[in-house]
Amino acid sequence: MCRVGQDYYLATSSFEYVPGVPILHSRDLVHWRQIGNALGEEQLGFGPRVPASGGVYAPTLRHHDGLFWLITTNLSGGGTVIVTATDPAGPWSDPVRVPGITGIDPDLAWDAEGNCWCTFAGIKQARIDPKTGETLETPRRIWSGTPGVQFPEAPHLYRIGEWWYLLIAEGGTERGHGVSIARGPRPDGPFEPCPANPILTHRSTGRPIQNTGHGDLIRAHDGTWWLLFLGVRPRGGGPGYHVLGRETFLAPVTWADGWPVIGDVAPVTEGPTLPAAPWPESGDEERDDFTGPRLHPRWIQPRVATARLDVREGWLTVPEGGFAGRRQTHLSCRVQTRADAEPGAAGGLMVRLDERHWYGVHVDGDQVVAEARIGPLRQVLGIHRRPPGPVLLTVAIDAAGPDPDSPTDSPDLVRLGLVADDEFVSLAELDGRYLSTEVAGGFTGRVIGLSALRGTVHFDWFSYTGSDA
Repeated sequence: MCRVGQDYYLATSSFEYVPGVPILHSRDLVHWRQIGNALGEEQLGFGPRVPASGGVYAPTLRHHDGLFWLITTNLSGGGTVIVTATDPAGPWSDPVRVPGITGIDPDLAWDAEGNCWCTFAGIKQARIDPKTGETLETPRRIWSGTPGVQFPEAPHLYRIGEWWYLLIAEGGTERGHGVSIARGPRPDGPFEPCPANPILTHRSTGRPIQNTGHGDLIRAHDGTWWLLFLGVRPRGGGPGYHVLGRETFLAPVTWADGWPVIGDVAPVTEGPTLPAAPWPESGDEERDDFTGPRLHPRWIQPRVATARLDVREGWLTVPEGGFAGRRQTHLSCRVQTRADAEPGAAGGLMVRLDERHWYGVHVDGDQVVAEARIGPLRQVLGIHRRPPGPVLLTVAIDAAGPDPDSPTDSPDLVRLGLVADDEFVSLAELDGRYLSTEVAGGFTGRVIGLSALRGTVHFDWFSYTGSDA
């Protein structure tokens, strides 16, 4: 992330989904809204063979010399690339390839002489020309992190006071994840590790947020310091199941003896001092009526953008095999759509982790069908006669499960159904753990959206209402 005046901008990984690298904007580090995406489908060039959780990894976003600079790694084609923009909402430039940087998690930092330093997983570093992508020297290892701890990665380099600080992640992005830091007199070191490393980790604790790492330090406009980092919220029985993928969290930072000290990782309701947030808190209903010239930037599609706004005003068309959706961003949510399948077609609402792990409720001929796929197994779970005309389909996800007083191993309960004769009809109630990273693997978390399993399906509108209560 980066700050420009009193505005904050954040970029996150997007993996196999297009468009790539969502860009979010905040005025207080607490309330955020998505304003665009840095990489379009044509810039990514994904094909059908890009695996789930492949694609684009770990961007770094910086502001320098009047431009926004974003560097990331496209593991499925292009390698390390840099794009720039004068407005973070876009348009962004075409990617500049940096073939000499072969590792993931690249970072950009500029020194007072104008040198641009690229540091990446390993922890390796080289000076580059960010305008041409030329690597100006052979990359060399500058720090190995904590001895005996695997996967030193996600470096970020900062000039703070008289020191250059090197912040990294260690331990892998699962339960052993953590953040460590070192400092040195120059951007290329030599680096002295903090005696209190790791400065952030939740390994071997019972805290509700786990897998904490991949941090980025920011000094707010009021002089306070903060750390943004990724983590997950596992729920249910052992080993704990997280269903939203890796989320972004915020913690306050103080300084002691020249080293950052990370405060409590707890729900943050107030960031840097500002008047009331300029946009609503998350949790309000988000509704898409498909009446604009393009989809809202929160809409994503795996690999190739096949869904399109229909010639009939206010309808989204999804062709056979297509899927378009938005990320599940709350532990509990309710999603609805009005679907109309062409003759012989089948499609509707889907809760998707990847192609092999999804739950769906679909219009199929004269029926509405609830089904699930878990690995190689696919099963129909409920059938109801199709009401006349377009059908109102519903997915309701409840983090409390079927009985809050009797906890189970499930992280949540997923209900699939439709509205018929003005009443909700439940066709299936499913254990949410089978759409979790611990079962399916990967990094992306759930995406809820509109699918066409067969033929062409049209959608009048889509609504999402979420809550973490």
